[in-house]
Amino acid sequence: MISETLRDYISFDLFPLTSAICVALSCGLIGNHLVLRRQSLMGDAISHAVLPGLVGAFLLASSRSPMVMFIGASASALLTVGLIELVKRLGRVEPGAAMGVVFSVMFALGVLMLEQAAADHVDLDADCVLYGQLETLFFNAPDQWGTLFSIDTFEHHVPAQVKTLLLMTALVIVFKIALHKELRIASFDPGLATTQGVHSGLITLLLMVMTAACAVASFEAVGSILVIAMLICPAAAARLLTDRLGTQIRLSAVIAVASAIIGYLLASFVPQMLGMRSSINAAGMISVVAGGFVALSAIASPTHGLIAKSRRQRALRKSVVIEDLIGLLYRAHESGKTTTPVSSIAQAMNAMTSANLPPILASATKQGLIDRLGDSVALTDQGRASGAALIRRHRLWEGYLVDHAGLSVDHVHQSAEQLEHLGATTPTTDATTDPQGKPFPKPNSE
Repeated sequence: MISETLRDYISFDLFPLTSAICVALSCGLIGNHLVLRRQSLMGDAISHAVLPGLVGAFLLASSRSPMVMFIGASASALLTVGLIELVKRLGRVEPGAAMGVVFSVMFALGVLMLEQAAADHVDLDADCVLYGQLETLFFNAPDQWGTLFSIDTFEHHVPAQVKTLLLMTALVIVFKIALHKELRIASFDPGLATTQGVHSGLITLLLMVMTAACAVASFEAVGSILVIAMLICPAAAARLLTDRLGTQIRLSAVIAVASAIIGYLLASFVPQMLGMRSSINAAGMISVVAGGFVALSAIASPTHGLIAKSRRQRALRKSVVIEDLIGLLYRAHESGKTTTPVSSIAQAMNAMTSANLPPILASATKQGLIDRLGDSVALTDQGRASGAALIRRHRLWEGYLVDHAGLSVDHVHQSAEQLEHLGATTPTTDATTDPQGKPFPKPNSE
């Protein structure tokens, strides 16, 4: 027996939530390859450009049959792809501009056809195509659990839009599994794919067809706005979180489903909790949540996020300052000084950087590069070896800039001061001294 409260939730929320999850998952999986190909705008273009095909198919057939709509949208999508290539080649414009021109014109044409259809009292409106009709996918749920999951309920009570979306999701999953290897290699390197016997052009065509199919299957239930968001946002968020394709695909699926569930719940219950009289469009809220995941990934990604980049930049600046300190002490060591007063270091370091000296000295001491001897500092064995390598790089770069870049001797120090921190890249020479006559420290010398 199903309680009355639960029965109400099932009646009004089961099919809309199922539809949102299906759209998010199918578009999110396809979107991975659009993002990897840097063709995210192509998904946007197709989602907009199928509109004239949808309206034209409906006007010709007077039916919202998924097959009729798919044929019209596929023809429109293929025309869009062809027009984009034509504009790129004949107009010699970059791909983004070509996509923008074509999908804007196609979408405007679709809107005009849609307005004309509305003027002729045809049962097709802009809200259906743009925003979807998630909130209308309700039914009278039965009182028994067994009846709810019966074949009869599925055949006679499940809306056609939900059946279409379930089928579309299954097709996308099969498409991904069957062509995973081909999609992967064609997404990263179409030229290599061709040499390996994979027809990258055919794979691209199939990907565009599947993108159009997702747009068609989704337009009546969730509208084109959510389709565009799901084609881009889950994949983009996952791409920020990992550099491995398999992990990216799994993460995009999780983010897509989470966006659908969280967005739908927020749209359904937040207005009631806040006492709002007007409702919130579920498709729009899901799109907002998906965008929120992208923003969160852009900020908190352990590799590509703003926080991680800021930490790496701080660590790099700290490393450079410590290397400048070691270089300063090594030059003093070359002149015969075994210790250097902190006051002298402070004066020299202030000329090089505005960083606070005590934390720099503490960090260098912790790394075993220097020893604190009262008010003076001395290099350790490890510090002298690091200083020798640093000064060697500095002087090698000075020689390179004079001999190969044509700079004068008195203009190379500042440039070499920056290049010396590129530890993995060091020029080679047969000379034993730099342009100013100073010897190169031997590698790993003390």
